[in-house]
Amino acid sequence: MIGIGSHDDDLTRVELTWVEKKIEFWIRFGHEAETQIIDRSHRIVSFRPDAVFGFVRWAANDYGTVISRIDILRAVAPGSAYQTLPFVRPGGEILLRIEGWPKVEDVLRHVDAVESLGIDPAEVDPDHWRHVAHWMNAGEAPRPYTDERHRAWLRRREIGQ
Repeated sequence: MIGIGSHDDDLTRVELTWVEKKIEFWIRFGHEAETQIIDRSHRIVSFRPDAVFGFVRWAANDYGTVISRIDILRAVAPGSAYQTLPFVRPGGEILLRIEGWPKVEDVLRHVDAVESLGIDPAEVDPDHWRHVAHWMNAGEAPRPYTDERHRAWLRRREIGQ
């Protein structure tokens, strides 16, 4: 579903829950603008417009895993179009959406590889996250992110591309 932002401020809020081995929602990377602790198991983290973050959801019941998913999102500015997703208010621009624990683990390894280059995953070219999503959804391995590609992205961003 696509909506138009109309919340009170310019922050995107993500509801996180952590009940060990039952419901584990967490932020894998990103720069939080605010954190609100609700109770021992719940908190809300907020991101400024254009912030990129990785949101992981895993849940299980007595019979096994119910959901395992990673979304890499870009927070939207008020008045911008966005895609809605559970636990993200108002929503965001989905750069990557992967389901199934083996594929989620592959994405997490890809994030680790980016970090091993000394690059913050929140600063990666958004097109690269789209590339990862497309190739993984096709059952293929994505190209690794490189320092050279990152420098090119930073230059393009600097000149307003």
